[in-house]
Amino acid sequence: MTWDLNQLETLLNQHDDLVVTRQDNVLLIANSEGIDAWLAISGEQILVESILFNTSEVKDTTALNEEILRTHMLFPLTTIGISSIGDEDYYVAFGALSSQSKESSIVIEVETLFQNVEAFIDAYQEHLS
Repeated sequence: MTWDLNQLETLLNQHDDLVVTRQDNVLLIANSEGIDAWLAISGEQILVESILFNTSEVKDTTALNEEILRTHMLFPLTTIGISSIGDEDYYVAFGALSSQSKESSIVIEVETLFQNVEAFIDAYQEHLS
């Protein structure tokens, strides 16, 4: 089965700790901790992304980037990248899985992303001004 946004919205709305709203071709997902993520389907992948912080908040981007590259394997299922939103760059946490994944895999991906966002912010806090 290949998932579509309607099915994913129904699936995620079954979880009381998540608030899911649809915005065009994206699902906005908020957890009980106040963290937001965006979920979209792109080709054969389901992508889930959350903003960590603006690059302008980082004291030394070279030092942070090196630390991220040395520690990223400590955080399962989630990767950090830099995305441009409007005219600004942000560090983002994201995960990707097949659009044919099982229900449980999708839920695990979303829940893990939320856990890792908190962990990333804690782990890299010393790099922020």
